[in-house]
This record gives sequence, structure tokens and C-alpha cells, in this order.
Amino acid sequence: MKIYVIRHGQTNWNIEGRIQGKTDIELNTEGTKQALKIKSIIKDYNIDLIISSPLKRARKTAEIINEALNCPIIFDKSLEERGYGIFEGQVRKLIKDDIINSNLLNNYNINLKYKEIEPLYDLCERVWNLLDNIKRQYNDKNILLVSHGGTIRAINGYFEGMDSDGLIRNPNLSNCQIKIYEME
Repeated sequence: MKIYVIRHGQTNWNIEGRIQGKTDIELNTEGTKQALKIKSIIKDYNIDLIISSPLKRARKTAEIINEALNCPIIFDKSLEERGYGIFEGQVRKLIKDDIINSNLLNNYNINLKYKEIEPLYDLCERVWNLLDNIKRQYNDKNILLVSHGGTIRAINGYFEGMDSDGLIRNPNLSNCQIKIYEME
């Protein structure tokens, strides 16, 4: 069983360096082009099911890709982006906050609760529960997950674990980039 993970196409907030979180931002023209390009690549993959975040940027990416796959799509809130509370919409490089600009929010052992940002444990719990359910329900299928950068970090933690200090690494997928995991 393979799990293919794709980050949604580009948005204007991606270009501006804004934190999107759960704010429901549309794809921009380039994001649509990226989804069309990945659609032409992924058409030859043996994908049985798409599970996507319901947020517009991921939903549209999944729908464009599915024009080539023509398989069922499930929109699941478990794949929504991590909530960033009061920081959503802010330009990341302009934020003068030592916690936001550190890796503390991505340390599972610390599980910092900070200024309305979804704690890492909560993010991982919802994403890892979904992955466990996929494993039980679709163990003989290849699944495409269409999601967001923060959520993909949690997916990466599920498959690749975390550092000994509890840090979950980000695979740093660009918009519409694919990462493939094997699920036993």
C-alpha cells in the first residue's frame, strides 16, 4: 500500500509569505497551473482513492488531479491545515515572536500551547488517527492525500518518526510536490 502526499497548489498568501492556517484561501492562477501539471504526472500512478482537506486550496487541487484519475474523493477535516490562531494572515518574516520563529511549536514532547495555535499533539492525533483508519479500511489500496504544509509535517512524523528530542521534521514540500510513503 502506498500513500501519496501532495501539498496544495500555490495561493496568493503563499507568495506573500502569509500564514494561512485554517483560513480558507483559493488557489491563484499559478496554483491551478501547478495542479494541472501534477495531474499530467500522477495520471500514471495507480491511485484508488483521494482523501483531501476540505479547504478550498486543497479541494481544488484534488479536483483538478482527479480529472485524470477519476476515482472517489473524500474530503476529510482531519487533513485541514494546523490552526495558527491570531497569526493567520500575518507575514511570517515580519512576526517578531521568538516562539513562532523557533521550532518549539513542532516539538511533540513539549506540545506547547501558545496564543491559539493548535497544539502539535492535537494536530498529530487527528492526522495519525486518520492514517490508522486508512490502514484498517483501505489496506490494499493506494491513496492520495491532498493537504497542507503543517499537516504534512504530522504525516511525515507518522511515517518517519521524530527526533530523539521530540522534533517532528518538515519534509518541506513545495506547492504540488509529491512525497510517497509505504504503509504496511
